[in-house]
Amino acid sequence: MYHFEENTALLRARLSKKRFTHSVNVAAEAKKLAVRYGEDEDKAYFAGLMHDVCKELPSEEQEELMLAGSFDISPEERDTPKLWHGIAGAFYLQFTLGISDSDVLNAVRYHTVGRAGMSRLEEIVYLADLVSEERDYNGVEEMRKLAYTDLNTAMLEGIRFSLQSTLGKGGFIPLSTLEAYNQYIYCEKKSKGRQKAKKNAQ
Repeated sequence: MYHFEENTALLRARLSKKRFTHSVNVAAEAKKLAVRYGEDEDKAYFAGLMHDVCKELPSEEQEELMLAGSFDISPEERDTPKLWHGIAGAFYLQFTLGISDSDVLNAVRYHTVGRAGMSRLEEIVYLADLVSEERDYNGVEEMRKLAYTDLNTAMLEGIRFSLQSTLGKGGFIPLSTLEAYNQYIYCEKKSKGRQKAKKNAQ
């Protein structure tokens, strides 16, 4: 269904060597995370592989694809060209490659900004993009460890990382990112509250 060899060749032709390597690494990481969390390995590999399919298109083409689809686009995303490729990529998969699985499409669409209510597959692709083999930012080893031990905490740290990076550059924060942060911080506080109550009851 996902024609891995064919789509890998497609990416090799569309992307720079560096971006192609990243895409293959994200696919491999997403597959490992899918095994860890009991998700469909093929879906995870495919979504990870194709998440940046439109990343290196000219911005005019990205914008055209983004606007051609039926995905909701926030004003912050509309005014941030670096965020267009996820939305454009989801439409490309849907329109050009005939992918109808909303979980796969959302995993590509939200892999940069995140959102509240992400599916397990969406979370896996989001984190795989952050911890793929070639990533070397400060703190990546801790992020990798979290990704395989505590999915909720890993997502919270991933969203924090994204927020800090965007704030440092003076960029817009999409509402979906803020909603994701609020969801994961709420879950984190709730989990800590349960742990504290359990400890006090002992």
